[in-house]
Amino acid sequence: TSRGGAAFAPATPPPRHSQSHSLERKPLSKRTFIEMLIMPDRCKFWLYRHCSSVQQRDRQAQKAGQLFSGLLAMNVVFLGSAFISSMIFNHVAITLADVWILLSILKVLCLCWIIYYLLGTSRQPHAVLYRDSHAGPIWIRGSVLLFGSFSILLNVFQIGYSAILIQCKSGVEIVFPTIEILFICTQAFFLWHHSKDCIQVQHNFTRCGLMLTIATNLLLWLLAVTNDTIHMEIESQLREVEQRFAGNETASCTCPNTTICKIFQKGYILLYPFNTEFCLVCCSVLYVMWKNVGRRISHHHVPHSKPKFKLQGVVFGPLLGATAVIIGICVFMMYQIQATGSAPDRQVFVMYYSYYIALLPLMSVGAVIGTIIHALEKRELDTLKNPTRSLDVILLMGAALGQIGMSYFSIVALVATDPRDLLNSLILSYSVLLIFQNITQNVFIIDGLHRQPSVAAAETRHPEHAGQHAVPSERVSMLELGQEIRKASLSYIHSYSHLSWKRRALREISFFLVLCNIILWVMPTFGAHPVFENGLEKSFYGYSTWFAIVNFGLPLGVFYRMHSVGGLLEVYITA
Repeated sequence: TSRGGAAFAPATPPPRHSQSHSLERKPLSKRTFIEMLIMPDRCKFWLYRHCSSVQQRDRQAQKAGQLFSGLLAMNVVFLGSAFISSMIFNHVAITLADVWILLSILKVLCLCWIIYYLLGTSRQPHAVLYRDSHAGPIWIRGSVLLFGSFSILLNVFQIGYSAILIQCKSGVEIVFPTIEILFICTQAFFLWHHSKDCIQVQHNFTRCGLMLTIATNLLLWLLAVTNDTIHMEIESQLREVEQRFAGNETASCTCPNTTICKIFQKGYILLYPFNTEFCLVCCSVLYVMWKNVGRRISHHHVPHSKPKFKLQGVVFGPLLGATAVIIGICVFMMYQIQATGSAPDRQVFVMYYSYYIALLPLMSVGAVIGTIIHALEKRELDTLKNPTRSLDVILLMGAALGQIGMSYFSIVALVATDPRDLLNSLILSYSVLLIFQNITQNVFIIDGLHRQPSVAAAETRHPEHAGQHAVPSERVSMLELGQEIRKASLSYIHSYSHLSWKRRALREISFFLVLCNIILWVMPTFGAHPVFENGLEKSFYGYSTWFAIVNFGLPLGVFYRMHSVGGLLEVYITA
């Protein structure tokens, strides 16, 4: 009986803390085992029923854990949002120091959980049996390090600025950025080394820790957006709004006429966008980790060799993209010099919008051509469940709503006033083209993300692995194997030269769009806000309404450009 029972035991011992093995197993009797040997159908039925009940319990436990952790994050976000909103609308009752204290408490809790995960959870036996190859790609982990480094420098400037004005600053204004630096360093280290983990122990505690960290990053992003609002108001030279946010600060709290203080002040304002991007990128990575808690990945879902980024076979895309970047930098510098003065010149807005009107149609045409090439290619769709890809699609569609929403508001305002004016007609054309460019680019990226890498390209790069890829796994039947061999044969019959023009075109288009999105990210990130500074929509909707619209859409638009770069790089690599 013991030998018979061992035949149905798993090859490796189950994890001690795994919830999937919480089902109590009953030992097989001698009669049952003999009947199973004689009647294999009954054996299969027993195993199927046993595995189905275990999987059902796993799904129920997973849904319960995700629901509880999601409710925890929702309550934290609502509490923090209430504090930040109260600070904005009634800065006497709730001050910025009160918000900093709440966020400091949340960051300390997150730090304790991250340290516990690094030293305790991840080091337990059978804790990390699987790693998601799609999660945490190098470009997004590099973004975490890049934006995290600039965020640390931002907090250093804030500490230096507060130290110079220590006579009128509270101790919280020095303690808060210090805790922020520790939080950024620890979180960046955690995401760099563990973003691919599919943790198999302490599921509920890990989900709650991840959701608490996501909620804290969202609140930090919301606070950074409101503080960036202050800088935009100062730049627009609205005296009454500046006095309302300045509060009771006296002349003694102004920056003295010294070089070091001016450096801290300007650097503090200049680096703010990097802090907002860091918070959003961390939220996206943490969400994928939250979805991967308890996830088990089959061996045939793991790619044998991932395509690498190479600049081979692309010429026109880099040239056109570099030209767009150089011209965009020149336009941006001229805009910053002239538009930030006391009386912005009308011609600078004409130049700025003309640049967009020339660039956006090229990007739209490239995205449409790339989508058509995707339809002409015979690459199959990748239908496997992938939390990273699902999140990419959601973020692309959600972040695009910021620019699309602002564009529709601009269209209504301009059509209702004077669309025949030169500047108004340029802004109207810019708004329409921006909507079309966002839609076409999203279709191109999402279609490319759902395509499997080219079989012929992979076999051309790694011919020595061609036989290894044909080895069937336990779940691949002989019929499926024959179909895969037939597809590979057809690809060679059509010849590499016949298909290469499609892959080259996709790479040229992807690389061109990558560079264009980079320059379109740089310009609004570092202070080019013509949608607020031209005064047309502001005079139509009123200051408060238009300011709220811009404050919602502009950060989303900046994040959309940065996230599009990552999606386009994925399309370029898989082409």
